Amino acid sequence: MSSTVMIAGVVLIFAALAMVIAALVLAPKAEGGVGRSIAVLEALTSAPAEMKTELDAPFGERVLLPLLARAQGLGRKLTPADANERIHEKLELAGNPAGWTADRVSAGKVVGFFGALAVSLLISLAMGLTFLPTLGFVVAASVAGYMAPNLYLYQQAYDRSAKLQKALPDAIDLLTISVESGLGFDASVAQVARNTDGPLAEEFARLLQEMQIGRGRTDALRSMADRTNLPDLRAFVSAMVQADAFGIPIGQVLRVQSSEIRVKRRQWAEEQAQKVPVKILIPLIFCILPCLFIAVLGPAGISIMDNFSGKVG
Repeated sequence: MSSTVMIAGVVLIFAALAMVIAALVLAPKAEGGVGRSIAVLEALTSAPAEMKTELDAPFGERVLLPLLARAQGLGRKLTPADANERIHEKLELAGNPAGWTADRVSAGKVVGFFGALAVSLLISLAMGLTFLPTLGFVVAASVAGYMAPNLYLYQQAYDRSAKLQKALPDAIDLLTISVESGLGFDASVAQVARNTDGPLAEEFARLLQEMQIGRGRTDALRSMADRTNLPDLRAFVSAMVQADAFGIPIGQVLRVQSSEIRVKRRQWAEEQAQKVPVKILIPLIFCILPCLFIAVLGPAGISIMDNFSGKVG
């Protein structure tokens, strides 16, 4: 009985295999996975040039740019009406970094908010934090991601202001020498823009371009002052505007401004030198003195402990 069942099972297995083979042979020739892939490749190679151009575009153009466009639209909806003006002012103070516009700053805030939200949530789940710590961490990270573009622009404006402060005395000296040697104000500004570099040279070049396209000297100077937050440069622009309005010789005004800025620079250097003892006090107390105490009093403390413990006779 058992041998009969075994033979019947073998027969059924071979019959099933025969049916499968027959079905594969007699079935209509449909394109398999490899055939479909070859067909897709042939379709792509024979596709029109417009489709090839669209498919050959890099990942950034196909995915990132549309995502950025949607983020810009969402940023416009979430941003107040007067926020673009404030962003434009921050961009001017930062020197208009390449690729940065008001819409991109708003989009960067949206992307930073949701990106920091997702990353902080994943980190919280990975660390196994409870609800309240997770909530606090996620909220803090989301706010930081939202404020990241503003912080970047603030840092750029601060660095640019420091460069302007450093280059201003030399630029005004060169401007004074050029005017006193017989050049006009426009030619002197061109000399400063040509022979110096950095953000101050860019500002003088832009000042010259605005005057060359027909804008008044007073308006161009005031626009340069509005693009910076440096008090010394604003004072220089104010003096030049008053000299132009009252007909005072420019060379005399430049000589006075050069002397005053040199004095202010010397005073600024002395001020920074006076701040050094105060700034070094905290690392001295918390970093240097403990190491010094350990090196000096450590052996004495070990000897005292050995004496009290009775190890030394």
